[in-house]
Amino acid sequence: MVSLVCTLQNHRDDVNWCTFSGSLLATCSADKTIRVYHTRDFTELPFSPLSGHGYGVHCCCFSPCGQFLASCSTDATTVVWAMNTGEIEAVLEHPGRSPVRVCAFSPASSYLVSGAADGSLALWDFPSRRLHRTGAVPDTTIVACSFSPCGQLLATGSTYGDLRVWDLTLNQLHAEKYAHDLGVTCCQFSPQMMKDVAGCLVQFRFASCGQDSLLKVWLLSRTSPTGCKMALLHTLSAQSATVLSCAYSADGQLLISGSMDKSIAVYDANNGILLYILNQHERYVTACAFSPTDPLMAAGSMDKTVSVWRVEDGSSTSDKTLLDEAASGSHEAGRRWPGHSRLMVSEWSEDEVSAWLQEEGLESLVDTFKANNIDGAELLTLSKESLGSELHIESLGLRSKVLRKLEELRAVPVSDGVPDEYLCPITHEVMKDPVIAADGYSYEREAIESWISTKSRTSPMTNLPLHTTLLTPNRTLKMAIFRWTSRPLNPTPPLQPRPQGPTLQTFNIYGIWHMASYAE
Repeated sequence: MVSLVCTLQNHRDDVNWCTFSGSLLATCSADKTIRVYHTRDFTELPFSPLSGHGYGVHCCCFSPCGQFLASCSTDATTVVWAMNTGEIEAVLEHPGRSPVRVCAFSPASSYLVSGAADGSLALWDFPSRRLHRTGAVPDTTIVACSFSPCGQLLATGSTYGDLRVWDLTLNQLHAEKYAHDLGVTCCQFSPQMMKDVAGCLVQFRFASCGQDSLLKVWLLSRTSPTGCKMALLHTLSAQSATVLSCAYSADGQLLISGSMDKSIAVYDANNGILLYILNQHERYVTACAFSPTDPLMAAGSMDKTVSVWRVEDGSSTSDKTLLDEAASGSHEAGRRWPGHSRLMVSEWSEDEVSAWLQEEGLESLVDTFKANNIDGAELLTLSKESLGSELHIESLGLRSKVLRKLEELRAVPVSDGVPDEYLCPITHEVMKDPVIAADGYSYEREAIESWISTKSRTSPMTNLPLHTTLLTPNRTLKMAIFRWTSRPLNPTPPLQPRPQGPTLQTFNIYGIWHMASYAE
């Protein structure tokens, strides 16, 4: 079920783009501003709106860590904003001074790419804010770009109607001409990586939409260091006019699109099945996005509003529903997407402590705890005396309730029944920052980096050579661990999916390989 959470009405002109970080929603507009909201209550940040562009803002995107926001404009610049202050951190002038239509961060924030109206691409080394490479597609406008989940490939779409795949030197690996008749409008990689049955061919799912009123799902295969190929998997035609935007959910299970017919379409991404058509906006739907951490999606429109929706389920397929219920440890309707982990209370941030207070019915204490900078480590040290003398909680009943909840929190076992796939094969501890190595297994980042630096370049699991030391963040596994760690006690064990028909080997939500149906 999809339900409307709120409608944001602050922009004074067309909304051109919307994007989420872990805790924020940013929207940009032809009114030359970017607005930033807290996703906990959709109040606007004190420094919002961000004003610095001389013309309308076409696109905005958060860095993966959420520390920075990039925005690009007709004024031929890409501006980098610091999200702790709202200040301009850098202004990147596009080569040739052409209007910049789109920008995107690589998964590890190593690069920021911008595409312009003259068909040029600028790849920026983000840590140094210096221009790394330039490329171009003649006689067209770059309007779409997306990095692959491994961060080694970049896809672009243009008003010419073609989709192109580039490496990080901006060498063109593949061109899919006439992918969309009359022009591409948006494209995005699925966050999942796949391998074929032999385990040697890296593959990705990739969505694109265009002026032909179609949303297409492609299978992109990396055939060699200098070559790729694309195969069309699904052609989705639920909308009756130009499809202007598309986006994958963080687990790759849902696909959303916005159209000039004023509708928002939500699909089962794996099977290409239409789940919902939402009709909230009065004019063209120009932008759409999913939150990486919460069951939220947003859509922006030329009616100057942004609609925010809660997604209570993710698929019409029974296998996926059962997997989600097992991962959350609950058979209640809908998913549970917690904002914190009970396994690592001492490492909670102040925001995660606030989320815990809200979940436990202690909303009235959020401001008090924030004013005193109570993070996870401080939370565990609280006592009856400190609640009264330091936090000035005068109500005896309220102090007693906090103490009871703290005792419950401290009593939660750290490793009771932890699924094996959540444990790092090297440390045998629950992973905090899981990454995928070249052998296809997930490890704790610090552990595998140490292994690679101190051992020969072999897999800890197979003892075979690693053909690359590239590590890819496993966001789906991280999300699954978050879900599991906020489960009720004694959850239902995860169900294992069964292979059906021709198969590809792909990551499931736990970050391990499983066999998934592949539709030609």
